[in-house]
Amino acid sequence: MTQSYEVIFENNRKWVESKLSQDADFFKKLTKAQTPEYLYIGSADSRVTAEEIMGARPGEVFVHRSIANVVNTLDMNSTAVIQYAVEHLKVKHIIVCGHYHCDGVKAAMAPQDFGLLNPWLRNIRDVYRLHQTELDAISNEDKRYDRLVELNVLEQCINVTKMACVQERYILEEYPVVHGWVFDLRTGKIIDLEIDFKKVLKDIQKIYNLTESDWMMSRKK
Repeated sequence: MTQSYEVIFENNRKWVESKLSQDADFFKKLTKAQTPEYLYIGSADSRVTAEEIMGARPGEVFVHRSIANVVNTLDMNSTAVIQYAVEHLKVKHIIVCGHYHCDGVKAAMAPQDFGLLNPWLRNIRDVYRLHQTELDAISNEDKRYDRLVELNVLEQCINVTKMACVQERYILEEYPVVHGWVFDLRTGKIIDLEIDFKKVLKDIQKIYNLTESDWMMSRKK
């Protein structure tokens, strides 16, 4: 094994020792059922780790990561994670977090063939198409990238809201609430895009309302 690989296990050993020195029952507690209040959907970028930027401890955040924090409803991975978090873990907040200097967003803006990545990046290109007038009016390329990052977060929040499990539980319990964040690599700060979830839900209801089934009506009663 290379030295860089071996150091991972050394770091793990030190981490275990550190946790046990602070709490001898740390790992016993960790085996208990998880009850996170947050589902974090973020980028797979190695520079952005959910628990670290949130200051969260193990068990507090359920995490899903993908290239450019895309929530594609044809992707069984993301849909399964969301449904499990909403129906079984009963999370109260779903956070979609993008980040500035996102390689996936930059790749989507490049006129280049990325092979197997093309279908995935097309989701972000679709975001550009939806907001082309606004984005093309931004002359500064870096600022245009930043704005596309924000708009991509907004559209992925809408994709989450389209899901039946999210709509149904919110109608019954007023949770979960969907939030859009951007992590700024330049400052280390989380920026809340202050998405009005109730308004988003109302705006898409006519087209994406999935709550009028007999099963849903019986639960209302």
